[in-house]
Amino acid sequence: MRVLITGATGLVGQEIVKLCHSKNILVNYLTTRKSKISKDHNYKGFYWNVDTREIDTNCFTDVDAIIHLAGASISKRWTDSYKKEIINSRVESTQLLIDTLKGESHNIKQVVSASAIGIYPDSLTNYYDQTHKTISDSFLGKVVHAWETAVDGFSKLDIKISKVRIGLVLSNKGGALKEIVKPIKFGAGAAFGSGEQWQSWIHIEDLARVFVFVLEHNLEGVYNGVAPNPVSNTELTKTAAKVLKKPLILPNIPKFAMKLVLGDMHIILFESQRVSSKTLEDKGFVFEYNCLKPALEHLLG
Repeated sequence: MRVLITGATGLVGQEIVKLCHSKNILVNYLTTRKSKISKDHNYKGFYWNVDTREIDTNCFTDVDAIIHLAGASISKRWTDSYKKEIINSRVESTQLLIDTLKGESHNIKQVVSASAIGIYPDSLTNYYDQTHKTISDSFLGKVVHAWETAVDGFSKLDIKISKVRIGLVLSNKGGALKEIVKPIKFGAGAAFGSGEQWQSWIHIEDLARVFVFVLEHNLEGVYNGVAPNPVSNTELTKTAAKVLKKPLILPNIPKFAMKLVLGDMHIILFESQRVSSKTLEDKGFVFEYNCLKPALEHLLG
């Protein structure tokens, strides 16, 4: 099997590439940097540029499926121009793949696209699964809706579509966890706002396994890429402090303070989405990291 991965050099992409190689799945990847192009048979690089709509069509040769992760990082300050970039990078990269495939003969049967749980409205009481129809009116809700709608365009090419709505990814190589534990390590850790908001998290190794599982089992539809046991922000902070053997002495950090520091992006820390992983488990997926404490011990220990 050979897969084409967009966003292969990102945090999640690197983990998926590693897992593919361990299962003898060959990888093609798209990159915007010509200096990063590898000619290795197991890991072949191809150039693309979404802005100029350039793509090396050789990237599709012998490919059975696409894992589509590409998109500008959401963990940068959301200026108006950067907000546009966050949406456009997702929608236009998807459109470029679809438009290019229309003119190619190919053997691609499936696309597994990243998405995000930010599509679900902020709620302390709801327990969301993928059948929930109301879309969050937040900026992230708009991003995910535009992204998923663009991905639906693959269906016109008779390509099976799967979407993995990703939660809070826990990794020791980057992403949110590093930022969460930074103040805790200095004895300045605290929960955000009421601390009651739900955080639907997933260990990065499990997330990579979700993508490859959906691929290998040829699953169609929407799956929530979250562990089975979401926690409150307070529990997340307390567990991280416990694992790091650090005290938590500060009062909770108010919303207005984080808005001053992060601007609109502060909603990532204050939105509450309790999300179910049951559909994945019903398909036979087994999480290595069901509970937060062992996941954090593995990453922070």
